Amino acid sequence: QVQLVESGGGLVQAGGSLRLSCASSGRSFGIYAMGWFRQAPGKEREFVANIGATAGNTGYADSVKDRFTISRDNAKNTLYLQMNSLKPEDTAVYYCARPSIPWQLSDLQYDYEYWGQGTQVTVSS
Repeated sequence: QVQLVESGGGLVQAGGSLRLSCASSGRSFGIYAMGWFRQAPGKEREFVANIGATAGNTGYADSVKDRFTISRDNAKNTLYLQMNSLKPEDTAVYYCARPSIPWQLSDLQYDYEYWGQGTQVTVSS
C-alpha cells in the first residue's frame, strides 16, 4: 500500500510563497509520474501540475504557470510544489497523487490511484 503525506501548507499573504512537500512510502516512487491537484471550497478538485518519473517532463495548469514549480527528489521519495506570487484564488486544499500507470503524465483525476490527505493553503488579500 502506498502512502502519500503532504506538508508545508499554511496561511500566507498575497504575493508570498510556500513550498509544499509530499512524502511517499514504498520503493517505487522513482518510476512513477506524480501530480498535484487542489480543491477550493465549493469547487471541484482541479489539476495543478505534474512531473515525469525522471523530472524531465512537467506540466502546469494555465492558472499557475510561471508562478508554481513542481519538482521531485527520487532519493528522498519526495515531491515538491514551490508556489510563488500567491493569490487569494490559490486558496485550497492541495493534494499530491500517484497515477495508476507509472509513465502516465495526466491532468485527469481518474488517472490517479493514490492520493494524500491534503494540506490547506490559505492566501489572504
